[in-house]
Order: sequence, then C-alpha cells, then structure tokens
Amino acid sequence: MSNGSLYTHIQNNIATVEFFHPASNSFPSELLARLAAEFKELSSNPEVHIIVLKSEKEKAFCAGASFDELVAISNFEEGKQFFLGFANVLNAMRNCSKIIIGRVQGKAVGGGVGIAAACDYCFATEQAAIKLSELTIGIGPFVIEPAVTRKIGIASFSELALDATSWKTAYWAKEKGLFASVFNSINEMDTEVENLALKLSTYNAEALVALKKTFWEGTEDWDILLNKRAEISGNLVLSEATKKALQKFKK
Repeated sequence: MSNGSLYTHIQNNIATVEFFHPASNSFPSELLARLAAEFKELSSNPEVHIIVLKSEKEKAFCAGASFDELVAISNFEEGKQFFLGFANVLNAMRNCSKIIIGRVQGKAVGGGVGIAAACDYCFATEQAAIKLSELTIGIGPFVIEPAVTRKIGIASFSELALDATSWKTAYWAKEKGLFASVFNSINEMDTEVENLALKLSTYNAEALVALKKTFWEGTEDWDILLNKRAEISGNLVLSEATKKALQKFKK
C-alpha cells in the first residue's frame, strides 16, 4: 500500500477508475504512471464509452504529489521526472478518446486540482475545497497551469496560485467553471454521476469521441509545453529557498 492502489471496473460501457493512497490520496510517481497508462489503455478499449474517475474514502479527493518523493529529489533529472508524473497524467487524459467524468468528494490540492480540471465534466460535494499551495514551498503550479487555466481562466488561476495559503470553496470552484455541480452529500453526488454516465454511455460512441476532440482543440502543444513546465519545477525544487521551505514544512 505504500505506493497506493488503482482499480478499474467496467460495466454498461462505463469504466470506473478508482485510486487510493493512505496519505490523503496523494500520488507517488509509480501510481501516477499507472494512472496515465490506464487512461491510454481505456482510450482504445471498444467496450468503454465513458470513464468515471474517483478516489477512495470520504475525505480528501487528492493531496497532489508525494511529499516524501519531493523532499528526496537531489538532482535536476530526478526533479524533472517527478514533475513529469502529473504532466503525463494530464496529457493522457487530454489524449484519451473517452469522455472523463470527475467525482470529487473532498479537498483537492495542487496536482489534485489539475486532475479535476482535466476531467471533461466534474461533480463535487460541498467538502471539495481547492488550493494551489506550491508557492509556499518555493515552487509553483507550472505543470498543471494549462489545465486549470483552460477551465477557470487566467484571472482565477492567478488568484489561486498567488493566494497559496487559502482554501477556495467548492462553490467558488463551481462559479469559476471547475465543477459543473456541487452537492450536499456524497450519496447525492454519486446518484448524479451514475445518471449522467449511464445516459452518456447510450449515446453514439463516435459522436462522443468527436466531441472529446473538439473539447481539447488548441492543446496540441501540451506534450512540449508540459515537458518545459516540468523542467522549470525541476530546477526550482533544487534552489536553496525551496530546500529550506521543504525542511520547514517537513518539521
């Protein structure tokens, strides 16, 4: 369980992908690689028309990347590869031919916000507050910025990125376009997730694939862009300011 878990269940042309990690559903590199590979595999599976992405338990949706791995980075190549973890997931979601519905039951931080933004349609509960805290440890949300800005706009992304210690409510995120609907309870949300997934799964699969391509027009440069963003973060994580911030945060 140290590297977390990832399970996929397929029924009625709906693939439900569920991830878990005991540290608030954060992502070590191995789990990120597995998630990216899973999206690629489901993209070419003719039995799958719709994907639902969720995390286990009732609290945090995703606390971002593994803090332990972040602290252990000792050189540029390690840093770049670490930040490419989320870049590869975002690109796999972007390139996936299937519509992805996000189910956000709790708080999302950093990369977790990026994953929610990369979903094509996203439901949340009132507990799904969001935060981009990267500046507080000396780096920045460079890799996930294109996905988040694409959903909520540069002004709202700037507010999130600069006010790095504050949580924004699920209703703020809905107002900005990150979430389509916000519910009082997980049960209410799950009912609507199931209803939408079932309806979409009955529609013309070719139309859904074509619509997915339309949603993501203009992002064809992301393979190169996110690689460059990972390099920026890979350099910053080695700076003295970041090392001091990480050690302080660790304590």
